[in-house]
Amino acid sequence: MTNAPRLLFQVQNLLGIGHQMRAAAIARACVARGFRVDVLLGGPDGMGVDWGAAHLHPLPPVRALDQSFRVLLDASGNTVDDAWLQARGRLLLEKAEELRPDLLLLEGFPFARRRFHVELIPLIERLRARGIPVACSIRDILQRPAKPGRVAEAIGRAERYLDRILVHGDPAFLPVTDSYPELAGLAGRIAYTGLVAPDAPAPAEIAETPRGEILVSAGGGAVGGSLIRAAVGAARLGAGGADRRWRILAGPNLPPEDRPDPAELPAQVIVEPNRTDFRTLLAACALSISQAGYNTVMDLAVTHPRALLCPFAGDGGEQEQPLRADRLAALGLADCLPPDGLTALALALAVDSALAKPVPPSYPFQLNGAAQSAEMLWTML
Repeated sequence: MTNAPRLLFQVQNLLGIGHQMRAAAIARACVARGFRVDVLLGGPDGMGVDWGAAHLHPLPPVRALDQSFRVLLDASGNTVDDAWLQARGRLLLEKAEELRPDLLLLEGFPFARRRFHVELIPLIERLRARGIPVACSIRDILQRPAKPGRVAEAIGRAERYLDRILVHGDPAFLPVTDSYPELAGLAGRIAYTGLVAPDAPAPAEIAETPRGEILVSAGGGAVGGSLIRAAVGAARLGAGGADRRWRILAGPNLPPEDRPDPAELPAQVIVEPNRTDFRTLLAACALSISQAGYNTVMDLAVTHPRALLCPFAGDGGEQEQPLRADRLAALGLADCLPPDGLTALALALAVDSALAKPVPPSYPFQLNGAAQSAEMLWTML
């Protein structure tokens, strides 16, 4: 499409692959809607994320040192400072001049990725001066800044720079104001897209998949070590029955020290890399054990097996996953083991309890968030 409107999509993941996966789903939907999509990718690439026909423009990558997100590193492991980000910001401006977008979409900013304001604000101001609309893409749960004044700063930047705030959620499940009440003042700019969920696996694929397994997953694996250790320990304790197979998927970012020693695994446990047929495995399993990240829960939403959620809270007391897991448990869609209760014994007891319950019902929420995001962005033109 030679005359397709151009969407410039800025994406910066710092730890794990969840943000890239959701952003990629939106990018593919935007291409299907008729956009030419150019992705400014600021985090590590090569994670197996499917961007479809979107055009990737890798930037010098930045990642977080650890789950505290306090220290940022470049590709060589050197600390990133404001001068480094300002230099990368000049690359952003050069790309904007080259691509001449009709619309700018920011993943997270200004409600996340605050450190990147030194490179993003000049880009926003350059494009807004040309009359180009700006939107941001956020989850339905936001992490509140710990430092005083940061919330007011984010709200102020949203008022100044954003024409639309796309919330990838369903207010019947979790209004974004539950985690960020101050967004109520921007209600006129907020648009709920529905949850960004993938397609469900085909029934024929499910029929050919081994059934009755306990499936353990930790997304990309960067913060999945404690869950995998507890799962191996629970299997060793006989949770789920001595003959039930445990399949543990170790994500690509799982630290080497967290990878189980094959020689020490119980006989009923298989450990393997993440699989492309993950959702088919979910649909056929007796029980899914996972964290409660956005994309993992969306995979559960389209397969709805029995689910035991062990949400990640991190060193900074992050509430995104605990809040999501608690809401699902309250609705009877999953069981939940609190972050501070993740031990082999506690997990074993929770597994037996979850297996004794019926399979949960389908999620009663809007799950077409990628297509709706594309439609809402189209109307901004």
